Amino acid sequence: MNREREHINMDHHETLISSKSRNIPPFLVMDVLEKAMDMARNGDSIIHLEVGEPDFDTPPNVIQAGIDAIRAGKTHYTSSVGIPELRQAVAEHYRETYRVRVDPDCVVITSGSSPALFLVLAALLDPGTEVILSDPHYACYPNFVRFLGGVPVFIETSPKDGFQMDPECVRAALTERTRAIMVNSPSNPTGIVMELERMESLARLNIPIISDEIYHGLVYEGREHTILEFTKNAFAVNGFSKLYAMTGWRLGYVIAPPQYIRPLRKMSQNFFISAADFVQYAGVEALTNSSEQTRRMKEMFNQRRLEMLPRLKQMGFAIEVDPTAAFYVLADARRFSSDSYKFAFEILEGAGVGVAPGIDFGNRAEGFIRFSYTNSLENIMLGLDRIDLYLKKRFGSNVQAR
Repeated sequence: MNREREHINMDHHETLISSKSRNIPPFLVMDVLEKAMDMARNGDSIIHLEVGEPDFDTPPNVIQAGIDAIRAGKTHYTSSVGIPELRQAVAEHYRETYRVRVDPDCVVITSGSSPALFLVLAALLDPGTEVILSDPHYACYPNFVRFLGGVPVFIETSPKDGFQMDPECVRAALTERTRAIMVNSPSNPTGIVMELERMESLARLNIPIISDEIYHGLVYEGREHTILEFTKNAFAVNGFSKLYAMTGWRLGYVIAPPQYIRPLRKMSQNFFISAADFVQYAGVEALTNSSEQTRRMKEMFNQRRLEMLPRLKQMGFAIEVDPTAAFYVLADARRFSSDSYKFAFEILEGAGVGVAPGIDFGNRAEGFIRFSYTNSLENIMLGLDRIDLYLKKRFGSNVQAR
């Protein structure tokens, strides 16, 4: 009888998993990465072109600032919106970089940019309300929206203009339930910078814009623009992971309209308490004294970009608009396969190279493969050599650029 009751209780508890946690989709690039890691543990030689994590170490002065802060006892809770020094440094950074005035009181420091996005969406969404996204998009955006009870509305885009949002298509998609438009420039997965005129047109729609600016600073041709240059009805989300090679430090922020600061503060108090004390002091150092280190990293990323693009085209991948920012190339692989998830694993198993399947980023990216150049130039070229050899074996030696 006791065993039967125990079995019944176990079955009962298994059904108590929430639908939102049970139904959240996986991050497919992590499927590839985890398989690649398993293969490496079994002795296979793997080259990683799938993940978007800088291969550089955090700049030494930033590391030292974190160590100094720990030694100075900066290991306690801070204000839930961050230390005043870092909020001021963020405001100064936006003034110097974009010539926009930011009130430090409108800056909320978070443990990475993902918590910042979560807080902003939680501040805007009620059940059934909508957020407009581009297709393709960063894989986790719609998962955030759905998890918070919202509805993602996708705007189809075209590779002919680098998958940029058409403001007129956005206008046509607006309803009384629309709560925000989300933009990401420079973009993951495309590496494209949104044209100035498109950003200005979106700002004129008078709908709150959530601008994910995490790849700002990594632009190799032209320049990026913050949404705050065009409207105050916006949330600028940014962080330290990409430009400063600080992924593991988990530090980000959002610049928000003043009426949203109290709700953001209350949610931060409840859900996150605060970002790590000593990490925030490292962030101050990164913003104020790391320009030379970030310049060198940026130059190396650009060198890799310039080597990768012609090689991919020569191998038979189609790229209609060359990416000029971030560290991604979203390449059309439909001449090889229409199933990007399956094809990514074929490349991994057949060539020993990890790549990201386009379907992870939306239906419009199905048949595309995202290549990341956050690896050494030597490894990138070796990885492309391996893929080239695999494609020729699989499809014949007549594979060539189109």
